[in-house]
Amino acid sequence: GRILAVQVSTIANLGAYQSQFGPFIPSLAPRGMHVGVYMVPAMHNRVRAVYTNTVPVDAYRGAGRPEASYVIERLMEKAAREMKLAPDEIRRRNFVPPGAMPLNAPPSLPFDSGDFARNLDDAMARADTDGFGARRAAAEKNGKLLGLGFSYYVERTAAGMSDYARIAVDGKDSMVHVWTGQQTNGQGHETTWTQLISSRLGVDADKIKVHLGDSDVLPGGAGTGGSKAVYMVSGAISDAGDKLIEKGREIAANELEAAKADIEYRGAEGEPVFAVAGTDKVIGLFDVARIAETQADLGAFAGDGEYSQKGNTFPNGAHICEVEIDKETGVLRILRFTAVDDFGHILNPMLVAGQVHGGIVQGLGQAMGEHAVYDVNGQLVTGSFMDYWMPRADDFPHFDVSYNEVPSLSNALGVKGAGEAGTVGAPAAFINAVIDALKPYGIEEIDMPVTPLKLWNIVQGGR
Repeated sequence: GRILAVQVSTIANLGAYQSQFGPFIPSLAPRGMHVGVYMVPAMHNRVRAVYTNTVPVDAYRGAGRPEASYVIERLMEKAAREMKLAPDEIRRRNFVPPGAMPLNAPPSLPFDSGDFARNLDDAMARADTDGFGARRAAAEKNGKLLGLGFSYYVERTAAGMSDYARIAVDGKDSMVHVWTGQQTNGQGHETTWTQLISSRLGVDADKIKVHLGDSDVLPGGAGTGGSKAVYMVSGAISDAGDKLIEKGREIAANELEAAKADIEYRGAEGEPVFAVAGTDKVIGLFDVARIAETQADLGAFAGDGEYSQKGNTFPNGAHICEVEIDKETGVLRILRFTAVDDFGHILNPMLVAGQVHGGIVQGLGQAMGEHAVYDVNGQLVTGSFMDYWMPRADDFPHFDVSYNEVPSLSNALGVKGAGEAGTVGAPAAFINAVIDALKPYGIEEIDMPVTPLKLWNIVQGGR
């Protein structure tokens, strides 16, 4: 039950023209990811990119990592069936154990932290896998097929770049302005950056204004992508905050008639004041800003920060999917979907849950119905949402999402990116569940997307 090696051969369709990230998606983006969370002694991966008469492809949520995870998790499920092992047992035998981390054993990934068995245990308990046999027997009496699918994903987030931030305090309107090199497109960055500034400076959230990606203010930015925003921006904001406070200590020392070494800032205690240590002599953050604004030699009361990160983070988790197939119609329903994720230290659980929910749905969309269809002449016939299948809210149950926070060692906050994780783990869990449901028909492989027609043909004896 131990993995000896993984061999992968990929033929990637780039479309008719090369886009910016087209070749990157099947090659560098998932490099090394085909070994998943397992101890693997050897790996060979051959990638061939080809041009076709279809539209060009570019990066989409996950960008190559969902496919890599799909390969190894389908292999694990197939190996378990052939070796007559439970799907969780074969994974446990091959997990990288916590005691081996930080890991340096290529081609296995260089995990700095994680507890994969714990996440799988928790997911199985929450999914009630022990009760699945009884549920399957009851469904069979009603003409339904039930299947249970496992997936243990890992995602490698971006690193090897720099990001920037600027924090400026305006004494006139008593506001703190923060600029970052990230651009939000729905992730909730403004909320997270406000949290970071509020906890650092002790300023109420309504006194903080977030500005995004202004090249007149910042020298550059790492851009939004690769699930890196929180640790990159938090590092830059921390550096900018340190420089702002250092400048403030000089002004406060002069006003409070004390040595700079005796001045402390109490923002972390919820007080936006500079104080002489051990005394009640204080001056407020905005008062310091107003003093700076009246003295030309002091310049703007602001701090500019930069942060670089070399090491990746490795968000990971267990996904378990339970599906029901109607034998008469081929209609499929997802009855349960359970995810237990490790995103390191979580700053805002509500935002993380939103990212996980959205990611799971996008991953399931690929597995359930999304498909660019061309006719014999090469004409795209699913060119609008009138024809292209999209996942909708009523296609899914309530997702059972929970977390085990194992801090990353690669950044000061201990966070791991969460933006693409759901998309990486969901497809394999779903397909494994479908194949499990179709076990009575001898099905061992089924290509995405899994449509009702495809299922109906299988049940009725067609292929």
